[in-house]
Amino acid sequence: MKDFVLSQNSAKNNLAIDYAAELNAEQFEVVQNGDGPTLVLAGAGSGKTRTITYRVAWLLEHGVDPENILLLTFTNKASKEMIGRVEMLLGSVAAKMWAGTFHSVANRLLRRYASLIGFQPNFSILDQDDAKDLVSLCIKELKIDTKEKRFPSAGVLHGLISYRSNKKSTLESVVENKNPKFLPIIEEIKQVSNLYTKLKFEQNAMDFDDLLLKLLDLLRTRPDIESQLSEQFQYILVDEFQDTNVVQAEIVHRLAKAHQNLLVVGDDAQSIYSFRAAEIRNILSFPDEYQSANTYKLTKNYRSTPEILSVANAVIEHNKDQFPKDLEAIVSKGAKPLVVPATHSNQEARYIADQLQQIYSDGAALSDIAVLFRAAYHSQALEFELMKRDIPYEYRGGMKFFERAHIKDAVAHLRLFHNVKDGMAWVRALRVHPGLGLVTANKIAKQCAEVEDVKHVVSMEISGKKAAAGWGGFLRILKGMLGGRRLPSDLIKTFSASKEYQQYLENEYPNHHERLDDLEQFSIFAEQFEDIGDFLEAVSLTDEYNADRKSAASQNQGDHEEEDRLILSTIHQAKGLEWDHVFVINLVEGGFPHSRAYSEQQGIEEERRLFYVAVTRARKQLYLTYPVSAGFDTLEIKQPSVFLDEIPQSAVEFVRLRQPKSSFEPSWKAKKSSWKGDFDDGYDEPTIVLNDSGDYSVPPSQGKIKVGKSSFLRNLDEL
Repeated sequence: MKDFVLSQNSAKNNLAIDYAAELNAEQFEVVQNGDGPTLVLAGAGSGKTRTITYRVAWLLEHGVDPENILLLTFTNKASKEMIGRVEMLLGSVAAKMWAGTFHSVANRLLRRYASLIGFQPNFSILDQDDAKDLVSLCIKELKIDTKEKRFPSAGVLHGLISYRSNKKSTLESVVENKNPKFLPIIEEIKQVSNLYTKLKFEQNAMDFDDLLLKLLDLLRTRPDIESQLSEQFQYILVDEFQDTNVVQAEIVHRLAKAHQNLLVVGDDAQSIYSFRAAEIRNILSFPDEYQSANTYKLTKNYRSTPEILSVANAVIEHNKDQFPKDLEAIVSKGAKPLVVPATHSNQEARYIADQLQQIYSDGAALSDIAVLFRAAYHSQALEFELMKRDIPYEYRGGMKFFERAHIKDAVAHLRLFHNVKDGMAWVRALRVHPGLGLVTANKIAKQCAEVEDVKHVVSMEISGKKAAAGWGGFLRILKGMLGGRRLPSDLIKTFSASKEYQQYLENEYPNHHERLDDLEQFSIFAEQFEDIGDFLEAVSLTDEYNADRKSAASQNQGDHEEEDRLILSTIHQAKGLEWDHVFVINLVEGGFPHSRAYSEQQGIEEERRLFYVAVTRARKQLYLTYPVSAGFDTLEIKQPSVFLDEIPQSAVEFVRLRQPKSSFEPSWKAKKSSWKGDFDDGYDEPTIVLNDSGDYSVPPSQGKIKVGKSSFLRNLDEL
């Protein structure tokens, strides 16, 4: 290790950069003393990228050959940004560095050594679509009847195989934890996986997971190559180390064997990707892996106000499995974060929309504002409100709510109740069933169009074994929907609860749980409507809005202009970004934290880290909002998120929402006050009452009430 430790004397000789002046004391300490095993705990907004950049520059200025430096990142953008900054500081010398994502560096190395593991240097790299197509081919070659057995889709199977690879686990354990319903067909899944591996090898092709796995195999099976590479890479720097999986971590440790000049930078408090097989133990156990490791903390935050950081610090300190640290604000004092209880998700949405308009009228750009949420379905009420007000927004982390396939599936079934002659609705509703392809579905649609009401199709028979089986599955859903009230909400609930559609989602999509959550939220939204026609008209307005926006965007592209848009994003997609104004919504138990977190090992701690990430995206103002009830026909009381309970009341201000006295006033008035009083929005929604002790209840006259599974009310006797 000592062969390449930088000379302390050379640190004073002819440096182009005044490091002490360019960096704060914490950053400078890392840059000049980063030899040997080094763990850098970089808090949110603490200048992590700047620190890594200047560390690379320091190495180059002290005579380390660029080809002896390895910089590993998680995105090409991050790698290019760091190299670009170094080149701005020192010129083109950094161009010869080994820098890039784990996959790009692995690809570069495997091109050199592919023949040693049985591949040719010109191997192909399969993208996600290629990989799914090859899995589909494996299913066909194995002659698995996917229609009869409701076999998982190629996308679901590839997701299981990929997770197994990145977790270095077995298919049995992955299926048991993620899709236990597939355990009866585990042997067939193994056959697909084995054939997939065989065909990739025969075709001289690798998928993205293989790039890492094959590199690791090379290092394990060829000690001479491992020694050669670890000798070459005198200094290794790894960005976002908390997001590495077990495969990536082992590659790093093996490459660092010769010199052990390994500097890993990350923040355990922002480890939020376990669903992608990221392993937080990699960063937490680093000091155990390297007994001589030095640990540095970057805690000076250049992004957020002290008030925002006080909330972040207060919540994250409740995690037990972490490196404790408190972020310290460098920017000046600002406003306290606002906690905003709303009676219902619609009132929450209206409040947010009003605040958006006020912030915008005060001179801020919409793109300086973000609304963040734990799960995609949390945005539904807000999206509808934004569309009604014609507020442009950009959705990150998936498709907009009303554009999602499963939402359109539910709408298609309701369209049949409204207009039995709707051919395209028939085609969409039928095609989710095995044996009903486009041609067959279109023929059935023409037959069904001849009846007067959808209930009359129940007696119809379809020829052909596979088509008849698919038609039988559709009829079971239809009969269930016909057996209840023809209210939009009831129809959606029955549709989404059907065994047939749930099996379809589980077999077709890796995120079937999230899609069912979407449908549950959609049914709650539909409770506002008693007439199917009115409901479908409201939903169709969203299609018109989206079409107008796409048309406007197309025209703007032609004019080389971009429309200013609000950002709606899942928190996972927001990591690494920042905005002046941030709303974190639906902060209720079961929503955020998600209900499944309580049944998963370390689940609540990761949810808390996710909340920490959301809070630290805000620069100037933070809004924490939640509805205290859900539903219209049946009222469900929601318990505020445990994370709100972990914030000292002195660190925030509570907002009381009231209905305006006249229609000429703004839609809402946000009145800062203590958390007391009553909520009275004047709409046809249940009124939630907060008493003087801060507890809330619903007056007995409100009708049907149920308490959510995770709700704990102190005033249950008042319900």
